[in-house]
Amino acid sequence: MKSALSAIVVLLVVISCSPKQEQVAVGPYPTTAKVDTVDNYFGTEVKDPYRWLENDTTKETAAWVASQNEVTFGYLKNIPFRDAVRKRLDEVQNYERLSAPYREGEYYYYSKNTGLQNHNVQYRKKGMDGAEEVFLDPNTFSADGTTALGGMFFSKDGSMLAILIQEGGSDWRKAVVMKAADKAIVGDTLRDLKFTGISWRGNDGFYYSSYDKPKGSQLSAKTQYHKIYYHKLGTPQKSDQMIFGGEKTPRRYANAGLTEDERFLIVSASVSTTGNELYIQDLRNPNGKLLQMVDNFDNNHSIVDNDENDLIIQTDLNAPNSRIVRVNYMKPGPDLWKDIIPETENAMQGVSKTGRKMFVN
Repeated sequence: MKSALSAIVVLLVVISCSPKQEQVAVGPYPTTAKVDTVDNYFGTEVKDPYRWLENDTTKETAAWVASQNEVTFGYLKNIPFRDAVRKRLDEVQNYERLSAPYREGEYYYYSKNTGLQNHNVQYRKKGMDGAEEVFLDPNTFSADGTTALGGMFFSKDGSMLAILIQEGGSDWRKAVVMKAADKAIVGDTLRDLKFTGISWRGNDGFYYSSYDKPKGSQLSAKTQYHKIYYHKLGTPQKSDQMIFGGEKTPRRYANAGLTEDERFLIVSASVSTTGNELYIQDLRNPNGKLLQMVDNFDNNHSIVDNDENDLIIQTDLNAPNSRIVRVNYMKPGPDLWKDIIPETENAMQGVSKTGRKMFVN
């Protein structure tokens, strides 16, 4: 208690001896109009007087944003110690940062930031002793730094990759396909991808997800039904085959992945941010179709990999702390799942795999 009181006394002395900070004047806030919008939810009326601001394409909303910015930046630019704060932040962030390397084909890839670069630069070396070279520098994507690298996705042998490009912080992405060896662009740029990764099938093409592009505002218009497409290299995007989703199978989110041996296509679909269905397709069978493994959204499931005809699945079905199970893909129903790692009193946080071994956290 005595030491705590001493610390308080010292703090009070420091504050009382500190030079008086200048007061920054705040300009008058603009008046925000109200409208008589009322919704009725099951007999309860809910007022929404600022509904008009949800339409971000109107002149009225643009004028309101401009007036808010005028007040805000008028205040910020007059803060006397603002430049000192910016300088100090630059000082503490100005150090080199490196990611862990990972191998794709003949190359080891990693990212590096010299300290104050807007975006991490992607580097690579050919083999352990190869010379370092810049592979991709997102800082060159746009003059104002608002275009970013949204991800790099390599084919299994590392010879091909697709990169996702994000512009202005938007959730919509562009996909550019290139050869890893010389970075030569392959085919056309794919546009209007959203909430997706890229899952390669050999070097011939890949799976991705997106929504129908909304009419009007990209910020506030609804994107409703996720769709999974297969893109074959050398063909136009308009000919991409939809393999899941849309109005026939309305799901908020749907994503595709492949097992490491690229035998099975895995589709995970959901209507919210928790709980998912699982579908599987044997790609070795020319006539194979997507088979449903889990037909509800009550639990979370993810396929870790396959062992020949058996699928290895992490699930919290009947196991709130999660467990790992095995099941034959021909009879994949949850009632036939057999535990490999049963649920314990500790929560299972994640599973990784390499060399036919699993590492469970």
